[in-house]
Amino acid sequence: MKRWLLTNVMIVLILVLVACGGAAPAASEPIRVGSTLSLTGPLAATGAIHKVVGEIFVEKLNEEGGLLGRPVEWVMLDDESTADKAAALYERLITEENVDLIIGPYGSGNITAAMQVAERYNMIFPHHTGSLTYAYTYKWHFPMWYTGLDTHKTTPDLLFDALDSTGTPPRTIGFVVNQFPGTMFMARGREGDGGAIQVAQEHGYEVVLDVDFPFGTTDLSAIAAQVRDADPDFLYLSGLGVDGNTLITAMNALNYKPRGMFVQWPAPGPLAEAGEGAFSVTLFEAHEPFLSKPGARELNEEFGKRAAAAGITYPVLDVQGAVSWATWQTLIAAVEATESLDQETLANWLLSNKVDTIIGEITFDPDNQNYGPDLQSVKQVQDGKWVVIYPAEFAAEGATVVYSPCESTTESC
Repeated sequence: MKRWLLTNVMIVLILVLVACGGAAPAASEPIRVGSTLSLTGPLAATGAIHKVVGEIFVEKLNEEGGLLGRPVEWVMLDDESTADKAAALYERLITEENVDLIIGPYGSGNITAAMQVAERYNMIFPHHTGSLTYAYTYKWHFPMWYTGLDTHKTTPDLLFDALDSTGTPPRTIGFVVNQFPGTMFMARGREGDGGAIQVAQEHGYEVVLDVDFPFGTTDLSAIAAQVRDADPDFLYLSGLGVDGNTLITAMNALNYKPRGMFVQWPAPGPLAEAGEGAFSVTLFEAHEPFLSKPGARELNEEFGKRAAAAGITYPVLDVQGAVSWATWQTLIAAVEATESLDQETLANWLLSNKVDTIIGEITFDPDNQNYGPDLQSVKQVQDGKWVVIYPAEFAAEGATVVYSPCESTTESC
């Protein structure tokens, strides 16, 4: 009788606790992953790609049973392409939204600001597009922009090797640089160490133009005139988003077309549409050997449908979408392997294990600020599509470097 009474009393107490929001945990409560993206502002064209990819990943994850037996909710906010806004929103995600996990935003400036918040609250910080590698000393940041720690040297060196491989490399080069932190670093290095300008000189190119412009500039007419007057064999635009399109529009108005042009991190669709022959760098494009990565072909098909519905002008999976997917893969792999949401447990697992992702096998080396090697290739817009053209082992079938310094609209060549 006493045992029966005790059992029933315990049942009643549990029911009361649950009804009152007490300590009894609900298995169906979602695991909340917080992040921001640039849905408005100068970076919105690329932020839209990361939004579509994240939505596909979370939906697929929940269809397969969620995480740790619980559904996953993505709490995503618009940082308006502004670093200060991103920092404030990550503070809100952690302290007010009470998210369990976070993922970094798009863009180096936003990532750098958000990482400082993550460090303050001792949260792991996987991120997909950060380029200020020297500044990322936080022990629990996990970069998926797998370009190596010295990307300000290895990235331009790879491009110039590709141009050298044609047998007719540029003799003169001009630089147009967005004052965004990441693009400044890529062009000019840090304290005289590296950067595309220095690397170009090491390759024997004469620098005939070096000009910069403020982030968010929408009229590059004056700079286009400077490019035309300098008339370099090759133009290196250390820019991002739609900077390439903005400069091309301004040069077209002057009836000027560069003989070769590189854009650091373009919004893929707009430049594919307007920048035939333009170069950039990548970790993934929608052709072999990249599509042989597990799940890559299926993701490319689904992304194509969703991107087209969202009005994205280039509904093809490229480096932006792939690194975003890889970031989600890495975060979820750590949670599933450890069966934990404890930040230190997750960090220790990531620092001592390999993660198989859509861009390849990833490791995080704490002796190298958690970076691995530079896995990039050079791509080019050919027939309106981005294809890898260098090195040969990653090139699309039949694709080669298309560049001749003597294709000119001026009399100087």
